[in-house]
Amino acid sequence: MTRNESNQVQTVATTRAPTRTAGWPTIAVGTIFVLCVAYAVFEGMHSRVEATAKLRQVAMSSAMPSVNVVYPKGGAEAEEIELPGNTQAFTDTPIYARTSGYVKRWFVDIGAHVKQGQLFAVIETPELDQQLRQATADLENAQANLQIAQITATRWQDLVKTNSVSQQETDQAVSDLHSKRALVDSNQANVDRLEQLQAFENITAPFDGVITARNTDVGALIQAGDNSTPKELFHLAAVQKLRVYIPVPEVDAYSARMGEKVKVTLDAFPSEIFTGTLVRNDDAIDPVSRTLNVEVDVDNPSRKLLPGAYAVVHLNVPGSTGAVTIPSNALLFRAEGLRVGVVRNGHVELTPITIGQDYGSAVEVLSGLSPQDAVIVNPSDSLANGAAARVVNRAAAGVPR
Repeated sequence: MTRNESNQVQTVATTRAPTRTAGWPTIAVGTIFVLCVAYAVFEGMHSRVEATAKLRQVAMSSAMPSVNVVYPKGGAEAEEIELPGNTQAFTDTPIYARTSGYVKRWFVDIGAHVKQGQLFAVIETPELDQQLRQATADLENAQANLQIAQITATRWQDLVKTNSVSQQETDQAVSDLHSKRALVDSNQANVDRLEQLQAFENITAPFDGVITARNTDVGALIQAGDNSTPKELFHLAAVQKLRVYIPVPEVDAYSARMGEKVKVTLDAFPSEIFTGTLVRNDDAIDPVSRTLNVEVDVDNPSRKLLPGAYAVVHLNVPGSTGAVTIPSNALLFRAEGLRVGVVRNGHVELTPITIGQDYGSAVEVLSGLSPQDAVIVNPSDSLANGAAARVVNRAAAGVPR
C-alpha cells in the first residue's frame, strides 16, 4: 500500500469515527422521551382507574340509605296511672226508729258533729207505755201465783212422807209449781221486751260522726214494725277516715299491692296531696269492665275532705323485668305485625317486638330488643329486611345509652 492510500484510509477512518460518536446522545434522548411518554400514559391510566373507583364508591354510598339510630334504654321506668274515684264516709248509715210513736223532740240537725251515745231525738210512745204497765201487772200476778204454788208443793211433799196425802196429789202440786214458774218466766220476758222497746224512745248516735240529713220533725208519726216501711229519721256519716274505690285495669291489677301508700288529689285542693293506703280489693276481675275494684283509705282527722268529692288516686305501676324503652317513631307497622329496624353488620334486620306500656313519645318493649341493638328512628316505609344501611350518627351509635 502506498503512502497516499494509507493516508486516504486514515482520513476515511478519521472522518467516520466522529459520525459514530455523535449518534449515542440522540439515542439516549429518544429513549428518555419514550420512557417519559410511557410513564405519562401509565400515570394517566392509573389516575383514571382511581377516579373510576372513587366514583363507584361515591355512587354506592349515595345509593345506600342513611339512617339515624338510637339504643334502647334498659330498665323500663315505673309508670304512674291516674284512677278516678269518689270519697265516701268510712261508715255511713241511716238512723231509723225501732219503736212506734210520735217525735216528741229532736236535738241535732245537719252538719252537727256528734259523739257515740249522744241523743238525737225522743219519741213519745203512749201505747207502748200502756203495754209495759200491763205486762208488769201480769208478771206480778204470775209471781204471786208462783209463790202460792211453791208453798202448796212444799206442803204436799211434807204430807206425802206421812202418807197423809197420795203421791198423785203431790205430783200434781209439784207440776202446778213448774207451770207457774214457766208463766213467770214468760211474763218476765215480755216485760224485758217492752222495756227494750221503751229504751228505743231515745234515738242516740251509734258512733262518732256528722249528721248529713234530718228527715223528721216534732209530731211526725213513726211507724216501726215488720209490716211497715221504715222511715229514715237521720243520716250519720263517720268522716274521720274516708274510703275511695278505684277501678284498676286488669293489666295493672297485680301492681295494686295491699298496704302500699298512694297519692290522692282532689280538684277542690289542686295544690295539696293527700296520702292514702290500699287496704283491700274484690280479689276478682269484673267481667264487664275488666277492672279490679280496690279500696283506698284516706285519713281525715281535720275533716277537711268531704264525702262524695271527686278524687284521683295516683297508682305506681312498676316496669316489667327485662323490658326496654324506645321512641315511638321507631315502630314499623307491617302486615306481619309490629317491627323495628335494627342495624347489624351494616344491614337492616326487621325485628318483631312485643310492646307493653305506651308513654306517648316512647313505648315499653317487653321482648325482641336489648340495650345493645341499634334501632332505626323514623324508618322509611320501604325499608326492607337485609338492605344495606349507613348509620349517620356514628358517634352516638358507638356508645349505647
